[in-house]
Amino acid sequence: MLRYVCMVVVVFTMAAAAGTPASALTSEEKMETCKFGADADKLAGAKRKRFITKCMADTDAPAKPAKGSQKK
Repeated sequence: MLRYVCMVVVVFTMAAAAGTPASALTSEEKMETCKFGADADKLAGAKRKRFITKCMADTDAPAKPAKGSQKK
């Protein structure tokens, strides 16, 4: 997950440095980033498909932590 966050930060930083808004990413670039995140989380099957679908959606909703990952 940390690699996914780093990749997203790099992509958005590069877009900002180039003077283009982050929303100007192409769908191919966004898919590559989403697949990178799915690979980093070692997702497969239905979980991978759900992750990529949510990742590709055009929303600014914060990511929800996985069940059981919260400290008690």
